[in-house]
Amino acid sequence: MFNRTRCLQSAAALASISLLSGCGMLSSDQSDTEQKLSVGTTSTPSTLDPAGAWDGSWELYRNVFQTLVSYPTGSTTPEPDAAEECAFTDSSNKVYTCTLREGLTFSDGTALDAKAAKHSIDRILTINQKGGPSGLLTSLDEVETSGDRKITFRLNKPDATFPFVLATPAMSMVSPADYPKDELRTGNQLTGSGPYTLASYQPDKMAELVKNPKYDGFADLKNDAVTIHYYQDSAVMVAALKKKEIDATFRGLTAEQVIDLEDQPKEKELQVVEATGAEIRYLVFNPKDPNARKPAVRRAIAQVVDRGALVDKVYKGTAEPLYSMIPSGVAGHATSFFDTYGEPSVPKAKNILAEAGITEPVPLTFWYTSDRYGSSTALEFAELKRQLDASGLFKITLKHRPWNAFYKGYQKGEYPVFGRGWSPDFPDPDNFVAPFVGENNAVGTPYNTPEITASLLPKTRQESDRAAVGDQFGRAQEILLEDVRLLPLWQGKLYVAASDEIAGAERALDPQTIMQVWQLHKKTSW
Repeated sequence: MFNRTRCLQSAAALASISLLSGCGMLSSDQSDTEQKLSVGTTSTPSTLDPAGAWDGSWELYRNVFQTLVSYPTGSTTPEPDAAEECAFTDSSNKVYTCTLREGLTFSDGTALDAKAAKHSIDRILTINQKGGPSGLLTSLDEVETSGDRKITFRLNKPDATFPFVLATPAMSMVSPADYPKDELRTGNQLTGSGPYTLASYQPDKMAELVKNPKYDGFADLKNDAVTIHYYQDSAVMVAALKKKEIDATFRGLTAEQVIDLEDQPKEKELQVVEATGAEIRYLVFNPKDPNARKPAVRRAIAQVVDRGALVDKVYKGTAEPLYSMIPSGVAGHATSFFDTYGEPSVPKAKNILAEAGITEPVPLTFWYTSDRYGSSTALEFAELKRQLDASGLFKITLKHRPWNAFYKGYQKGEYPVFGRGWSPDFPDPDNFVAPFVGENNAVGTPYNTPEITASLLPKTRQESDRAAVGDQFGRAQEILLEDVRLLPLWQGKLYVAASDEIAGAERALDPQTIMQVWQLHKKTSW
């Protein structure tokens, strides 16, 4: 059988993420046979309620909920989904109005009208979950409805990124009958209006999705049902793929596994689809910790860390060193940390500490999640520890927890230093700065930067031309560099591994790097 193992993209722009269809895999028309697929991932939901998650839970949400606007295949800007039209209705980007599709319902038959849409957004701010998505709505002042289908968002300041925010799975439409206005829904069920309904759910194990007969949106479902299996160990996930227990995998593959899958002989009938990614990894320093709070300690770590060695040893070509929070391919990308610190240098780091009166090795505990980002995470932190310990300037202790415990810990401020990954909420430089600053941010550690939050970000959000905000984001990155509260490490590529019987993998990733499982289907002939 013909085996198409790779579909490569250029790294020219983040926009290319959604244009994967240009690589073209061979497939044929669908038959009338019911299509049921299985997909594996290490991205386990932390909650089934969209008001509670600003994390990889969005992988599930995109497939079972609708948002007012979203990203049809081939689009890098938000377009109507649950809405039939949306637009700013003023000249200052402060009034955004949507008209919903007529006759929409949730999977339980209740109406998805303007009242339900308002409820869905209002409750995010009311619940204000720590580390949750309320931080995305800082520009929202009031939500109004007019009749059954018209909803208007009045902003407290100009915000050209607001449509991108509405396109995030955090803004999923939920039924007022099942989702309280002032608390998160609990249990293992959900009620949405997306392409699929959730037939069953076992936390940390699997989610069974079946086609939603009431769905009315842009998604063109290529299959009838998808079971998502959640793995704590990517080696187990890859073994399941090779044994054809699952049809495809996304998120969590180690570099060795990607290389191994790419090198499989043709008779193994496996394919690996590679896409340019904007996913990043970084360290967060907690200012409440007596050592991590010291700027000299953070700067010395920035001076010692060897990103090149880290990427070579652990990720073997599946990632690239990152020297700013805004990754390559996104407007505003810079190499600030390299420009300032240059090549790793222990003598320079020692001088930084000595000037601050620090002459003894600094003890620090680095935390990471053991099951969120794949098995390479443990190897990554082992390499960071090796580098820092070898300098003689630090004594690093490593600790880890499964994701559900880990994210609760960092929200409570328990970790002196911890590792996080970030996939874009939307393809704009704003989304690699705004989520990490302010009192209520995505890392759960308040970071007060008035110049960024009160001046730079508001100025950029007045600009509809997102290519014209480079100066402001350049200055924002200078501030992040000076503080070193966040230390960028590397930027990854994205891989979907699948059986060669599966088509659609090259179209399955949207601009938020979220898998749209409805694109996957089994080839029926050649």
